[in-house]
Amino acid sequence: MTAETTGVRLDCDGPVATVTLCRPDVLNAQTPAMWRAMSDFSRDLPGDVRVVVVRGEGRAFSAGLDLSVAGASGPGSFAELSTLPEQECADRIAEYQQGFTWLHRPDVISVAAVQGHAIGAGFQLALACDLRVLAEDARFSMAEVTLGLVPDLAGTKRLVELVGYSRALEICATGRRLDAAEADRIGLATLVVPGAELDGAVRDLTAGLLSANRDAVVEIKALLAGAGGRTHAEQQRAERESQTRRLRDLAGRGE
Repeated sequence: MTAETTGVRLDCDGPVATVTLCRPDVLNAQTPAMWRAMSDFSRDLPGDVRVVVVRGEGRAFSAGLDLSVAGASGPGSFAELSTLPEQECADRIAEYQQGFTWLHRPDVISVAAVQGHAIGAGFQLALACDLRVLAEDARFSMAEVTLGLVPDLAGTKRLVELVGYSRALEICATGRRLDAAEADRIGLATLVVPGAELDGAVRDLTAGLLSANRDAVVEIKALLAGAGGRTHAEQQRAERESQTRRLRDLAGRGE
């Protein structure tokens, strides 16, 4: 499958991989074919990749679900999914989620470069990334509720972790739009820059991430990613165990 047929492509340049949504004529609206292709990218990723940048061509990151596909009657449409047995429908959605959840991988840091609209599935794709660099014109909206649906592409837990339950509920239940300034204020943005500086800011952030020891970064990501589910004592134990591995590795005594 090519980028022309799936609407998304993977480019690798040494330790940096770039996932680009390339349907600018429809503001990078997403389809099941795109989600399957993104899931395949995880298996295609070279072992030396340390940073994955996710971006959209044109003036928007992603306007969300392509309703011309989902609203039709073919594969991946609402009509088709509604006819499936419950477990089969859930299994199909699980396949779609894999296009997003691989960006949580412990061995890479993922960065969303967001300009313009990031709506619904676009918002969830940005949430799937570890870090989010926003242009000043970025706009988020969890718009699924306006279609009578729920966010189902692995974005709900990530949103709660970033902004808390109350704010996440308000964002999802109203489907309202958040501008870059509000996203920054409530913790959704790692950095907000003028649109003309977006590419440079992502390059600078990537360079900073690559300048550090890879194994240390992997350990740090694991420590922070698991912190919310641990008690203080459990987190302190995890820190001790992680540091012991680093000390042994740096001394040439690792496994």
